[in-house]
Amino acid sequence: MQALMDLGGGVGIFGTLLIGAIAGWIAEKLTSSDHGLLTNIVIGVAGAFVGGWLANAMNLRLGEVFQGWFWGDLLVSVVGAVLLITVYRLIKGRR
Repeated sequence: MQALMDLGGGVGIFGTLLIGAIAGWIAEKLTSSDHGLLTNIVIGVAGAFVGGWLANAMNLRLGEVFQGWFWGDLLVSVVGAVLLITVYRLIKGRR
């Protein structure tokens, strides 16, 4: 069975960190947050897993839409990172 979205995209550790940093930064701007570079990387990489899981759950075949790894991985990572920041804020606000 072929995976719908390869979470790593075969980009290696440098590519993963680069996409994570960009995705975390975009998510930071979209949610009006203020994080540092390390936090942006962590949020972006974690967002890739969340976004990839959601894309697979919704049966989205992003690999067919985007030719190449960068744009599909970045989109999935940004969506996942925004969701992580939003959920964190909702949980933090209840305390």
